[in-house]
Amino acid sequence: MRNRKKGRANYSLKLGFPVLFFLSFTQKNFAQGNTAFKNLLPKQDSIVTQTEKIKAPLNPQVLGFKNNYVKKEAHEMDNMRHWGKHYFDIYDKIFTQYQLPLELKYLSVIESSLQSSMRSWAGAVGPWQLMFDEAMRFGLVVNENRDDRMDFNKSTVAAAKLLTELHHQFGDWLLVIAAYNAGPGAVRKAIRKSGSEDFWKLQYYLPQETRNHVKKFISTHYYFEGSGGVTTMTKSESKNSFYIQKKESKLTPQELNNTTIDSIRGFYNSTIITKSIGVNMQLFDRYNPGFNKIVSNGQPYPLRLPKDKMIEFLSKKDQILQDCFHQLLH
Repeated sequence: MRNRKKGRANYSLKLGFPVLFFLSFTQKNFAQGNTAFKNLLPKQDSIVTQTEKIKAPLNPQVLGFKNNYVKKEAHEMDNMRHWGKHYFDIYDKIFTQYQLPLELKYLSVIESSLQSSMRSWAGAVGPWQLMFDEAMRFGLVVNENRDDRMDFNKSTVAAAKLLTELHHQFGDWLLVIAAYNAGPGAVRKAIRKSGSEDFWKLQYYLPQETRNHVKKFISTHYYFEGSGGVTTMTKSESKNSFYIQKKESKLTPQELNNTTIDSIRGFYNSTIITKSIGVNMQLFDRYNPGFNKIVSNGQPYPLRLPKDKMIEFLSKKDQILQDCFHQLLH
């Protein structure tokens, strides 16, 4: 649970005196919240930065990791729900001021277990495991007598500014979490090598520590919130989920109560599914708006079906997928 910031540490240790002097010179501007920084704040109409509750299906690529991680950390995190409430309240207040998703507070859980005295071998300190250069850039005082990185309020303000800055660069919360661990340079390099800005496609060009860091964040989010959200999805997944749930809001309470959801991913198409389980296509489209478009882009989809039809679908799932793939080939 206590990550070591290997990527960010290497970046920090390479800083020379001229760079540190520049960072020291500019820290007052960051501390005062100048116009340049304010322009980095998330736009109110941006789907991916809204703090509204968007329930996200768990990406299949993290399912096994989440189950093992939560099993290992459940006792500590369960206790943290109680003794950590004061610190979570601090995070919520500051993240609200910076228009950030409140669920980003779980990053501090995997960074330090909410320990203000946490210090990594690489020099990252405090509940947000901030490096020295980051503290300087965002106006924190770090000297032999005082280290603001250990102050929950001050370090959270700095973390909020750093997260805002990273989101301004990448526009994707999973990439932000990755960059927070490995540094933005490592993420940009992974994007170039993979030719994709989708975390699930570029992850293998990142250090394993960073890949696991993102999965730890997703797992922790699921543990505390009971589901995923805007910060556990790629930008594309977030937009799709927002679209789906806006459409689903038109379903009646009875329809919601008589249906159930299973997250699927693969070469499925609505025609084969409806024929295989005997569901009216119009009803399928009402329950699953944008289905074919989203799954064809390789994104997971929260498939909604009547409860009895979901049981039938799950029993025929493998054969349905084969039939869909066969139809695609022809």
